Amino acid sequence: MTLRLESVKRLQSTLLSAGHGSVDLYQGIVPVLVPFLVAERGYDYLAVSGFVLAATLLSSVVQPLFGLLTDRWSMPWLIPVSMITAGLGVALIGVSSSYPFALAAIGLTGIGVAAYHPQAARTARSVTGGSHVGMSWFSLGGNLGFAVAPAAGPLLAYSGLAATPLLIVPAVVGAAITVPLLRSGATAGLRTRDLLGVDDWPAFRTLTAIIVLRSITYVGLSTFLGLYVGQRLQLSAGASATTLFVLFGGGVIGTLLGGRLATRYGRLATMRWSYAVAAVALAGIALVPTAALFIFVAVTAVALYVPFSLHITLGQDYLPTRVGTASGVTLGLAVSAGGVLAPALAAAAKATSLQLVLAALAILPALGALLTRRLAEPTEPCH
Repeated sequence: MTLRLESVKRLQSTLLSAGHGSVDLYQGIVPVLVPFLVAERGYDYLAVSGFVLAATLLSSVVQPLFGLLTDRWSMPWLIPVSMITAGLGVALIGVSSSYPFALAAIGLTGIGVAAYHPQAARTARSVTGGSHVGMSWFSLGGNLGFAVAPAAGPLLAYSGLAATPLLIVPAVVGAAITVPLLRSGATAGLRTRDLLGVDDWPAFRTLTAIIVLRSITYVGLSTFLGLYVGQRLQLSAGASATTLFVLFGGGVIGTLLGGRLATRYGRLATMRWSYAVAAVALAGIALVPTAALFIFVAVTAVALYVPFSLHITLGQDYLPTRVGTASGVTLGLAVSAGGVLAPALAAAAKATSLQLVLAALAILPALGALLTRRLAEPTEPCH
């Protein structure tokens, strides 16, 4: 009986991780679209940063609201519906050459992403028991989605933006394979346990500040890295998109390492050292003039993603009675808040250079490392 239960939990985790990947694929596609929007429609840095803002601002603002809703009501139907919504937004971007229409389409993707994460993270906590390694596997699914997003590059290079309607296929597949979760009871497994414990809002606010710093760093890097490397090494738009494979692939490795390092050394020590390494490696991206900068891209990606799943478990442990809210903030801000400053980063790049902006971003993970010293492990940490 125990073995059968473990098999069911393993299947649930696999389906949930796969579904997470199908959603976060669409967040990864937005940076992939940037070089093609510049090349095909002639948009400048400020214009393309608007797409990042449209995709992330709505998600940043709306995701915590969905978290509040899932704290009050179980809404498992949001999981497949939000997947389709996220895919539909990206699919529509190539339907019209209108800039406002494209912004609205990308905004739809942001809403889909926002609706998905709080309910999915609650379900992941129920299925995995909130363990560091278990949550890292849930996060891995999302990061794999990011990692494979640049695979859209060859399709777009061959057919142009008119091919974007085909990009809804992963959302449809993801929704189909996660529907069994709605019948398994996994989505309702937290109702009683969530009411136990005392919320630590000061610690949660500090953690949120760290996540915002990481978000600005990562969104700025993922948005402009393809353009920067293309200019630096004189690559085409299609070849520049391959740079994101290194960035997102490093994120996959970092996510897997995060849970295991936290189990061995503790969450806060793991976060502190990873952010310190990220600061040094990010400076290397800006300063190294040759193809060796790809090494620094990989190290930066690993270091920025090691804390990713740890943010989720820490947030849920700091707010044990508001797991949905904690998930909405930690997952929402982790991928969204940086987009709010994307236009400012674009303006700074236009006034100075992409190189200087990337070098300045290195300051942010260094500040994150310092802020971790203000945190302590929750009274009842997850195991």
